[in-house]
Amino acid sequence: MREAVLTNNGERLTSLDWALAPLVPLASLYGLAMKARAALYARGLLTQYTLPCRVISVGNLTVGGTGKTPVVIALALALRDRGRRVGVVSRGYKRSSADEIVEASDGQTVRGDPNETGDEPLLIAQRCPGVPVAVGADRPSVGRHLIGRHHLDTLIMDDGYQHMALRRDTNILVMDAGAPFGNGYLLPRGRLREPHSAMARATAVLVTRASQAARLDALKAAVRAVAPTVPIWVTDFAPSAVVQVGGSSTVAPSALKGERVLAVSGIGSPKSFRKLLEAAGATVAEHCVFPDHHAYSQEDVQRIRQAAERAGAGRIVTTEKDAVKLAQFDEVAKQEVPIWAVRIDLTWREGFEEWTRVVLQD
Repeated sequence: MREAVLTNNGERLTSLDWALAPLVPLASLYGLAMKARAALYARGLLTQYTLPCRVISVGNLTVGGTGKTPVVIALALALRDRGRRVGVVSRGYKRSSADEIVEASDGQTVRGDPNETGDEPLLIAQRCPGVPVAVGADRPSVGRHLIGRHHLDTLIMDDGYQHMALRRDTNILVMDAGAPFGNGYLLPRGRLREPHSAMARATAVLVTRASQAARLDALKAAVRAVAPTVPIWVTDFAPSAVVQVGGSSTVAPSALKGERVLAVSGIGSPKSFRKLLEAAGATVAEHCVFPDHHAYSQEDVQRIRQAAERAGAGRIVTTEKDAVKLAQFDEVAKQEVPIWAVRIDLTWREGFEEWTRVVLQD
């Protein structure tokens, strides 16, 4: 049994908390460094590059798991449908390619693979036909590449909140309603990339997974305490389709209702995926959880198949981000228990009209 004690304010401290306690001073130093860095950019003492088009940044305050990729997809599609020449630039987290710039899509053909581009840029490319997507560590350089090749008038910078070297016109901060500040600590003790004060840089705070919020009013109050004039937009995610991985079949989300499934996820917020499946009416017999951005192997695919058999699952269900990597394995399409990916879309609760006016500029 994990030993726990109570602090003076009634919070429980576990043995894990004690083990991580030496990291608290490092987290404080990290927070001071991030504040100083932001101040240097704000005063013009660190160079910001300006691109010859509108730049919209979409990013997080925490490491992973906020649902940022569906927001980028929704934004790219909305701008494309309004006739904008829009492209997406991303860092390509955990990609293996050493190339400075890799195009996941030229707007006509999806050309990358998850090892070269990273999983999220490839998913964005697959979901957004007509939208060029490129990755690289030097975002200003990648942006200039896309603008020059595709004559863009709008560039979306994926995961760009902390990438202040590129000037942006609109700065969208995505926050997960279920865990908006992670465990409340800065890196390396926790998941916060910056102190709460960084919320003041946002053009708007876009809250995701509102249905999983314990107290949405408390989150709004926390934002208001730091950034009283920044708009807060509230959204959720809803499954829109279930797509066979490695195949061509697509069924409605209602197909999951009453079905016994094995869940598979390698994302920043695996609990949210399980809740999504249960909300759709599925019975999650077992959940195979892998690290975020996990690079699946042949052995992993075999273990997933065996887990499905043990659990008596009629369907293996994964996320779209995991699907782009699992689709590389030929045997996935031939398994007795098929693997399906749940496609999710952004749904709006509060702030859609303001989003349309401020971000889409309708």
